[in-house]
Amino acid sequence: MTPPPDQCPAHARSPLAGVVDLFGSENEKDPMGLYERLRAEHGPVAPVRLGHDVPAWLLLGYRENLEVARTPSRFSRDSRYWSAWAEGRIPDDSPLLPVVGWQPMCTFADGDEHERLRAALTDSMNRVDRRGIRRHITRFTHQLVNDFCAEGQAELVTGFAQQLPMLVLTQVLGMPDEYGPRLVEATRDLMKGSETALRSDRYVTDTLRHLVERKRAEPGEDLASWLLSHPSELTEEEVVQHLRLVLLTGNETTTNLMANTLRMVLTDPRFRASLAGGHMTLPDAIEHVLWNEPPLTVIPGRWATGDTELGGRRIKAGDMLLLGLAAGNVDPAIRPDLGAPMYGNRSHLSFSGGPHECPGQDIGRAIADTAIDTLLLRLPDLRLDVPETELNWVASWISRHLVALPVAFMPRRPDTDPVDTSGLLPAPRMRPARAVPADDEEALPADEAATAAAPPPARVPWWTALWRWLRG
Repeated sequence: MTPPPDQCPAHARSPLAGVVDLFGSENEKDPMGLYERLRAEHGPVAPVRLGHDVPAWLLLGYRENLEVARTPSRFSRDSRYWSAWAEGRIPDDSPLLPVVGWQPMCTFADGDEHERLRAALTDSMNRVDRRGIRRHITRFTHQLVNDFCAEGQAELVTGFAQQLPMLVLTQVLGMPDEYGPRLVEATRDLMKGSETALRSDRYVTDTLRHLVERKRAEPGEDLASWLLSHPSELTEEEVVQHLRLVLLTGNETTTNLMANTLRMVLTDPRFRASLAGGHMTLPDAIEHVLWNEPPLTVIPGRWATGDTELGGRRIKAGDMLLLGLAAGNVDPAIRPDLGAPMYGNRSHLSFSGGPHECPGQDIGRAIADTAIDTLLLRLPDLRLDVPETELNWVASWISRHLVALPVAFMPRRPDTDPVDTSGLLPAPRMRPARAVPADDEEALPADEAATAAAPPPARVPWWTALWRWLRG
């Protein structure tokens, strides 16, 4: 669904004429600038639209974001309260529906039902072996670095940040490795709200249904199997939707967090000096990045359960509200000096708040922290290969992506023994991602694609490893 241009005569007849469109060009070019303009014009709560005729309220204030996130009795996560949907004003083919359409999962529930579903997800994610995850992250990072280290140059968004999170998440969910490349494309496409969002959503959902069927018959030590066996007795559809939630939010947020942190390391000399000098740790630095560049700029949505007031605005029952995470994080009421360091401060809005705060945020932090630390150890002379002014971003209504991060470094031979991988499967080689299949194309990878397990590499004596490290 492509909205008409701002000059289209259709806007003159619309009650939303003149209201900022988050699908429009101003948001695509400079979302942070747009948020500040809206804050100056409307205060902490601003009217916006999504496309031609979908109204919403964008929360720009830090306190207003927290108030909405923490009071589900007034602002429900259940999109069935949405008046525009109930009145038939949202077409069935709307690209908004993969993100805001009601689904049987904890992010669209409140009260007892939310507790039941959330407990299943939280308990299952807590069973993930944190040490095992870090070994996977380290292993995959070395594999990706080995693929480009001999070239002396690389592009770290598509060649690193977009690949690593999905590699790790497929391990967590219990999926075959070959699913990863196509899932990266499909998940990003449906989050953007593009014209192919519904097709991408079907591909992701069908892939996960196929996985759940396999895990029902052959359970393993993975998130899909744990959700199926949890005492909360989730239906298969509920399991599918929660796996979909983990894939969508985990991949999108972690990819953006890694890209934003790497850009900060490579372009801010003080930032990198603080890391190198031990004045701050990488986890502290990540929190600083989360304040200034949250992985998601906007989270949809909340729906008013009744007529109320917020930030001086009269909100009607059924109105949709959008959590403005990026705008709230730079609210002058709480951050009068944006230059002040926020190292280690976790009170940002980047993972939302209240009962629906992101349950997988620590896994995302672990992926970003471990991967970037390993990358910098392998390539300590990493540097930006273009002027900073040539870096470009593309923004959608809910996120802002760094397009590319070209880097250069001294060429090195691939490391034949970067980590002890005893007992782990070999890291898969990432194939070029294919486009999301059309309805008449093959919808899923082969179920029983064999993955040959290579023997673990021989251990290198510690003094040899130390000498290699000293030589760079």
